[in-house]
Amino acid sequence: MKEISLEEAFVALDTKAITKDFLEDLFSPKEYESLRERWRVVQLLRKGLPYRDISEKTGVSTATVTRVARCLARKKSGYSQLLAKFTP
Repeated sequence: MKEISLEEAFVALDTKAITKDFLEDLFSPKEYESLRERWRVVQLLRKGLPYRDISEKTGVSTATVTRVARCLARKKSGYSQLLAKFTP
């Protein structure tokens, strides 16, 4: 059997249920929750909410909000590329 890269594995995820099961296997509960929080921060930043409001709303530190915002500002941001798939 050919070795499958992590990126190939993610691309192969074709249902929400399989994706959830895979993420729960791949990450500890705390890591998975952290990822979910960051994704929420991405969406709130896109809505234009101030960093402090996002921190209060999500419970993540302002440092995390700032880090996510820096990623969004990058030219080839993975966050932005994925958000574009959900934005008409």
